[in-house]
Amino acid sequence: MTQEQLILQERPNGLPDENTFQFKKAEIGKPSEEELLLKTLYVSVDPYMRGRMSDGPSYAAPFEVGEPLKGAAVSQVVESNSSNFEKGDLVTGTLDFQEYNVVKNDKVRKVTTKGMSPSSALSVLGMPALTAYFGMMHIGEPKKGETVVVSGAAGAVGQIAGQLAKKEGARVVGIVGSEKKAAYITETLGLDAAVEYKKGNVSEQLKETCPDGIDVYYENVGGEISDVVWPLLNVFARVPVCGAISAYNLEEGEKDIGLRVQQFLIKSRVKMQGLLVGDFADHYDEAYQALEEAVSNGELKFEETIQEGFHSIPDAFLGLFSGDNIGKQLVKVADAE
Repeated sequence: MTQEQLILQERPNGLPDENTFQFKKAEIGKPSEEELLLKTLYVSVDPYMRGRMSDGPSYAAPFEVGEPLKGAAVSQVVESNSSNFEKGDLVTGTLDFQEYNVVKNDKVRKVTTKGMSPSSALSVLGMPALTAYFGMMHIGEPKKGETVVVSGAAGAVGQIAGQLAKKEGARVVGIVGSEKKAAYITETLGLDAAVEYKKGNVSEQLKETCPDGIDVYYENVGGEISDVVWPLLNVFARVPVCGAISAYNLEEGEKDIGLRVQQFLIKSRVKMQGLLVGDFADHYDEAYQALEEAVSNGELKFEETIQEGFHSIPDAFLGLFSGDNIGKQLVKVADAE
């Protein structure tokens, strides 16, 4: 029995292209003691994967050339040699991008989606939602009446982060890249205002939508958008730094140089803290409980952009950098049995 894998064929210089990826046939393994054979149902494509395609120093080990890409996935147990899992169980974990995986039983966790699609374990009940929760609630700490700005506000993390701040009574402004996304975050998610950066004059748009300054800035994009945020930060503002997607596809030798932020941080005594979701592992139960409760009572809405078929993974990944997706970008590989 054979399956398909998605291989890193070569390390990209700048934006990945068709030479970056390769589909390859491989045998489906057999599970040994305490192992599971998993059928891939959904895979998550995320901007951080671009960093792992390079071999520079980072917080996560780089992907190996000639080996499968890895990422978050929801799978179904096809065969179990573990007393902790049964055939048919849904599980999630960081897995190779291939149609089937053989893994030790401690490499995945069982998921229940409470009547929702299995894909929700990768979106509103998955890593992006955890990232939004810890960045906003543990670092941003929004308070009633404050002004919160979220960049990438219609993305997987941004859509959750904005709603969490709104739930705390803050006034929330989202920065997005299209009129469609502006409508989504204001009309569906209930945020107070949208800034469309492709219209230009982002600084003026922010001044108009944030007349009292900015108390929390949830950073997802970096670059020129963030440069116009710093002068508007209020005293004791908080800046959780989740991502900087504007710089992920710089070519070799190209530098990401922008406004010097120190003067603004000192003047306003700003707290700026980088964020990795794994740093908050001791609080996962807290986050899952809060997110599940908010979803079940209708306080937390979310969108998923799902492409069909294993071969669509590269296109879905590249779409992240052109802003094609609203909400979490996923690829459906197979139906659950």
